[in-house]
Amino acid sequence: MAYQTFQQEYLQIPVVTRAYTTACVLTTAAVQLELITPFQLYFNPDLILRNCQVWRLITNFLFFGPVGFNFLFNMIFLYRYCRMLEEGSFRGRTADFVFMFLFGGLLMTIFGTFVSLVFLGQAFTIMLVYVWSRRNPNVRMNFFGLLNFQAPFLPWVLMGFSLLLGNSIIVDLLGIAVGHVYFFLEDVFPNQPGGGRWLKTPFFLKMLFDTPEEDANYNPLPEERPGGFAWGEGQRLGG
Repeated sequence: MAYQTFQQEYLQIPVVTRAYTTACVLTTAAVQLELITPFQLYFNPDLILRNCQVWRLITNFLFFGPVGFNFLFNMIFLYRYCRMLEEGSFRGRTADFVFMFLFGGLLMTIFGTFVSLVFLGQAFTIMLVYVWSRRNPNVRMNFFGLLNFQAPFLPWVLMGFSLLLGNSIIVDLLGIAVGHVYFFLEDVFPNQPGGGRWLKTPFFLKMLFDTPEEDANYNPLPEERPGGFAWGEGQRLGG
């Protein structure tokens, strides 16, 4: 019974969120069990180009360090805001969501080459948080019951929290920068005088991921509470 309940809940997670979070958990589990090592996963342009170790372009986004507070913190925020985006502004637009993943991952890979970052998963999480926060500016956030602020400040609060933990903020700044580039090109520039849509999802992605019909009776989870977590909890103003 417990297994069936877990399976049912697991399969209710949107497909992109489910695939990415599962890959991150399995990768970390494989490292913990010493089936693989982080040295086989990290981003290294020389090994990618000279030794054709192309898997590093993906695996560096899947490892968040050993199991501990930092890993759990990142997984909760990754799951929460990835799911909120997929069930909110990307509802019925799975191909567009996948394209955002590809676009963000490409930019981070390019920028990561110049700042010598070897794992980009945390930056990718911050990118997701940034895009969600800019698309939900009226949501009131509560962080650990200590801080109250508007959603657009959330990425900066997370950066400050990373600084307090003694982590480098370069990762957070990279995620914010890439998230802002995507948000500007997708949400701001097309609505400007003389602007246009530069980001267009390739047709083959739409063929692979988008379903032809939408369920008119679907009632998505509220964007501010998709997973029931209290960390970074949000409440819409006036609601």
